[in-house]
Amino acid sequence: MEARPQLDTPISELPPLILHPFNEHMTPSDLLENSKAALMLSGLMPCDSTEPEELSRRVLAGRYSEIRMLFFLGRDVFRWVEQCLESTERLQPQSFVRFLAENPPAAVREKLLRWGVADHKSIFARAVGLSALFREPPGFESLSEEFLRNYHCYADTIYRCYLEMQPHTAIGPSLFQFELYASGEYSRKLESEWGEGS
Repeated sequence: MEARPQLDTPISELPPLILHPFNEHMTPSDLLENSKAALMLSGLMPCDSTEPEELSRRVLAGRYSEIRMLFFLGRDVFRWVEQCLESTERLQPQSFVRFLAENPPAAVREKLLRWGVADHKSIFARAVGLSALFREPPGFESLSEEFLRNYHCYADTIYRCYLEMQPHTAIGPSLFQFELYASGEYSRKLESEWGEGS
């Protein structure tokens, strides 16, 4: 249950969440091919002449790239949570993680949709789960095929465990607001503001 503010309680502004680019070597066409391979293996798309072993290799490569991307996203989320904790009192990290994943401000949801992120809860939950599990992005060889194929199930479970590890207050847009930026976009905003102040 979201805590209700008093009528005279102003909405607090949290630090912006800034998402940094991650250096992956997969092109959009590679990601598309990996998705097609998964559909072929599951029988949801007609198979071409590609051998099943190659299709399986493509699926695992795609899953590994997803894991790396979500891991780095999770790093940005935890960096933001640390900044939020510095600017507020009596709240646990889980309050901010849950706020972001499950009940972010409308402007943040709208921006994510413009970026093509339809299911922000799953994305942020899995990012938090993977970043809570790994200190560094794991090497491909260190992950089992079972984990690679089904990492989303494991990441979802770790996210739920993370929330349950510490009693916390559920917060929402009625108490807090924040903005979301890609790092390049935020840099341009700062440069513009500095230019106006000089």
